[in-house]
This record gives sequence, C-alpha cells and structure tokens, in this order.
Amino acid sequence: MTKQTLTHFDPAGQAHMVDVGGKTETARIARAAGSIYMQPETLALIRSGSAKKGDVLGIARIAAIQAAKRTGELIPLCHPIALTRVAAEFAVDEANSAVHCEVTAECFGRTGVEMEALTAASVGLLTIYDMAKAVDRGMRIGNIRLLEKQGGKSGHWLAE
Repeated sequence: MTKQTLTHFDPAGQAHMVDVGGKTETARIARAAGSIYMQPETLALIRSGSAKKGDVLGIARIAAIQAAKRTGELIPLCHPIALTRVAAEFAVDEANSAVHCEVTAECFGRTGVEMEALTAASVGLLTIYDMAKAVDRGMRIGNIRLLEKQGGKSGHWLAE
C-alpha cells in the first residue's frame, strides 16, 4: 500500500483548499446512503403521509437535494460544484422499522461529488428526524457512508 497523505493540509500543516485547477474535467458520480431507525408507530405515521407536518419523505427528498447544492457552503474546504443531477430515494423498511436513504450526485468537473452525496443523505435523514421528533425523540440515524464513486484520476471505487 502506498503512503496516504491528507490533501487538505499544506507542507507546513496549515489547512487549505486543494487546488484542482490542473485536474481534467470528467463526468463524476457518487452514491451515498444512510438510515434512520424509529418506533414502528412512527414509521407507520410517516408511511401514511398523515404526519402533522405533512409528507415527511417528500420534504426530506427536497431537503436532500437542497443540501447537495449547498455543500460547498457547509463544509469549509469543499469546492462549490455545479451539479448536473441529484436524486434522493427513500425506502421504508418495515422489518427493521427504518427508512433508508440513497442519494446519487453527478457533475462534470475537476473534483468529485462524494461530499455532496454524503451531505444530502445526512440532511435528508435529519429532516425526517426533525419532522417526526414530536412523536419519537429516540430515533437513531446511522450507517451514513459512501457506496460508490466514479470519475477522476482515482477512477471507480465501490464499497465492499
């Protein structure tokens, strides 16, 4: 294995934004996922669409897309990216009393969209928490992870 270095630090150890000016523009795709676990009654309320605040999963989808678009403002050394596509999908898992979120982010640029996909999945799940916390403060968000990335010098990566 080659020695890995943290790219957001200069030789003096100071934080900096990575220079991507010399990189080739390529199609870049990232998929990220996460889950929120809750009481079965909470899941039934979300699934029915009759939560007091409205369509929880529809609003979480919009929040995830908005979060992807604002990632460069939220993560200090993250480049602002001109996204070409963001898709957020939510799956209800009755057996585990959970909602699973998967986000795909795409762009044509000099740096990847992993942070956009991860941020979108996180905010989508946080939105579900926010909208349902009045009935279930014990919900747990977890398993937020990168599933896949494509494009750029490092090529294709797929989680095991």
